[in-house]
Amino acid sequence: MELKQATGLAAAASFKHVSPAGAAVAVPLTDVECQAYEVTPETRATLTPVSLAYLRARNADPMCSFGDFSAVSDEVDEATAKYLKKEVSDGIVAPSYTPEALEILKSKKGGKFIILEATPNYNPGDLEYREVYGMTFSQKRNDVVIGKEHMEKVVTSKKDLDEAAVRDLIVASICIKYTQSNSVGFSKDGMMVGVGAGQQSRVDCVKLAGRKVETWYLRQHPKVLGLPFKEGVKRQDRVNARVRYIEGDFTAEEKVRWEAQFTSVPEPLTEQEKAQFLSNSKGISISSDAFFPFRDSIDHASKLGVSYVAQPGGSVQDEQVTEACNEYGMAMCFTGVRLFHH
Repeated sequence: MELKQATGLAAAASFKHVSPAGAAVAVPLTDVECQAYEVTPETRATLTPVSLAYLRARNADPMCSFGDFSAVSDEVDEATAKYLKKEVSDGIVAPSYTPEALEILKSKKGGKFIILEATPNYNPGDLEYREVYGMTFSQKRNDVVIGKEHMEKVVTSKKDLDEAAVRDLIVASICIKYTQSNSVGFSKDGMMVGVGAGQQSRVDCVKLAGRKVETWYLRQHPKVLGLPFKEGVKRQDRVNARVRYIEGDFTAEEKVRWEAQFTSVPEPLTEQEKAQFLSNSKGISISSDAFFPFRDSIDHASKLGVSYVAQPGGSVQDEQVTEACNEYGMAMCFTGVRLFHH
């Protein structure tokens, strides 16, 4: 609901173990994205804003979204229900459902698919509580809704933040607000493309999420798009096979089983080919739930095509981090809001 409130677009999230594996708003797909996400022309023609948002959220990291719990901002329609039906998912929460969508979802998982109806105007109160071994802690709930106004303090030499960049920074910031800290998130075209959660070191969050960004981008490589799967290979098995092809670090036994999924053995995707393809990545946004304490996170983000940065600011190293952004031609804004989530 916060994504919808902040952007005005239908929004969705795919959750695993209390943190989002992906989140997105309804931004039209490119032709290459349709290929990478296995969206047929027939499906593309019937996509509604809410089904489009969930499709993007699910494809941020489809390996991690396996067995997810989904949340959407708008009424679940038939198109969304049909897309959900073919995915391995445990449940959904939404403000409402059309009768057609409800019938489709009720039949999923032999009737064990969890369907929850959210109260749109629910007020959770000002305080939140955590109990640990009989001790109860309370604090003011983080009720700040990140919006355009939080992206106005641009501190770098590059000042240009177009509407798409602001939207992507908002998507990333709201996503990491609900991600286990420390957390950073990368976004592009209205969707998360890498979420790094629960690391003690912020630069490790960047590296973890950055690996996911690389995988997301390389899923659009012509060699990956052209993998010759045998008839009958399941959808999730195709997802997993593409990721392992990109990673390439097979054991001998694993490679035999992997190759058995294809009509002919694919040529390897070489490190040189991956590096060359990744060099075209640009326009990616990154948001951090707290300040960057050193420039190392920016140095690593530069390898991934990051052009826009959002962070609270407030570190004694702010000047050093800002200079790093200037060196790489990035635009960075200070939001003034920490988004820790524990």
